[in-house]
Parts: sequence; C-alpha cells; structure tokens
Amino acid sequence: MTDSTPKRPVVRKTYKLYVGGKFPRTESGRSYAPAGCPTVQVCRGSRKDLRDAVVAARKGLEDWAGRTGYNRGQILYRVAEMLETRKAALAAEIVAASGVDPADAEREVEAATDLCCWWAGVPDKLNALLGSQNDVNGPFFAFSTVEPTGVIGVLAAPETGFFGLLALMLPLLAGGNAVVALVPQDRPLAALAFGEVCASSDVPAGAVNLLSGLRSELAGQFASHRDLDGLLVAGLPEAALGAAAADSVKRIRYAAPALLELQAAATPRRLDWLEPFVECKTLWHPVAW
Repeated sequence: MTDSTPKRPVVRKTYKLYVGGKFPRTESGRSYAPAGCPTVQVCRGSRKDLRDAVVAARKGLEDWAGRTGYNRGQILYRVAEMLETRKAALAAEIVAASGVDPADAEREVEAATDLCCWWAGVPDKLNALLGSQNDVNGPFFAFSTVEPTGVIGVLAAPETGFFGLLALMLPLLAGGNAVVALVPQDRPLAALAFGEVCASSDVPAGAVNLLSGLRSELAGQFASHRDLDGLLVAGLPEAALGAAAADSVKRIRYAAPALLELQAAATPRRLDWLEPFVECKTLWHPVAW
C-alpha cells in the first residue's frame, strides 16, 4: 500500500531588511551568502536602503522619544518576552550562521533576553541617573532633564553575535533614540529575525531599522549621512569613519569587540553607551520670594 499523503513543499525563509516597521527587499536586488551559510541568500543593502531607513527612523523618533520612560520600559520588556518565546528559533538561526553548539546558541539568546530585561528598567530612571536639580543663586528653580540625541547609526562588526548587536542597540533605545543598524555581516540571520520580534512587540514603526550588507560598502555611508545624529561602532577607532563623521559634526563612539562577547555579558549593563547619546536640557523656572 502506497502512502497517498502529498508531500509538502519546502518553505525556506527569506531574510529581508526591516525598515519602518516593514520587511522590504533591498532596492538593489543584490544578495550575498554569509560565511558558513552557502545555501542562504541575504539582502545586500545599498546606499538607497540606508537613506530609506534614516527617513523611516526620523519619523519613528517622534513617536518613540515622545513616549514616557515608563512606557518605553514596558515595550522593551515586551521585546524580552518575545525573545523568550522565540528562543528556540533564534538559537537555531545562530547555529545556522555560526555553527556553534546548540546549547551555546541558546545561552546567547538567554543572555540577550536578560540584557533586554535590564535595559527595560532604565528608561524611567534616566532623569534620576543623569539629570539633576541645580543649585542656583537666585529666585529660580533649575532642572536638567534628559532627552535623546536623535537617530543613531549602529555598525556591528562582521563577526558580532546576536548578543553583541543587542548590547549596542538596547542602550540607544532605552535613551529614546531611534536606531538604524547594520547587522553583523557574517552572522545576520538572528539579527534580521530580531525585526520580527520588534514588529510583534509594540515597538513603533521606524524606531528600529535593520539593514544587512557589507560593512566595507556601507560603513562610510553611515558616517557621512547628514541626517544621522550619532554613530556607535563595534571595533577600534577608524580614521576614515572619524573624518567622514566630522563633516556633519556627528558624534561617534567605539565599542571594543571584547565587550560584546557573550563572556562579557555583565559589561553592557552600564550607561557607557547610553550617556554619549542623550542630551541634558536645563529648565529655569522663576519662584516668588
């Protein structure tokens, strides 16, 4: 007796960009196979994709920065919930891209989830941590409050893991910034899948934008883009990036690769990568004697 059950088609996942809350393919039509994944094709983003992402981020910034710190913390905690729910799928994508042991991949997702929970507790405490009530000589109250810098670009190193990418992005989001990130060139699968997590976590469209492609092609475009307000780079300082960023007086900071490794999971739980990308605004209010 033969089995009459029809064979199901193989449904292969297409890894697309995440821009403005949607999942477009690159306008260039190009793709590349990440190292270690010869059977997977990932979008090779272009300068036009970057421009589109920055426009989307500028729109998303108004919504994200305009929310209360408490609400931003709620949404980041929702992101952690979705990371926990999708742990097995994300771990499988880490294994597919890097060939690490499945148990190590699962630990990486768990570390990223724990880090997201930590940063979810920060947004409503920023004014207490970085702001102040200033002691002035006169009939005034003077308060310094914290505001986001704006739209920040993130350049992940080609070999950065999923945990390392979130270690760069989460401080910026906790500060109320919108983010345009170039995901790790060699390990992009879980990073691009993070867009699906954001899309189901109440993250406003445009607050998070994810591009895949070659860092050698796009890093200079990030640095020279005049509507990016800052740049957080995984790696050692690069003179070419600094010169390109200086043309638009863009703030640029570097994160040492060793701090993005899973073994340094406690290191990103500091304000080092948040403080450079927020501004303090001082308010003066007269009082009657």
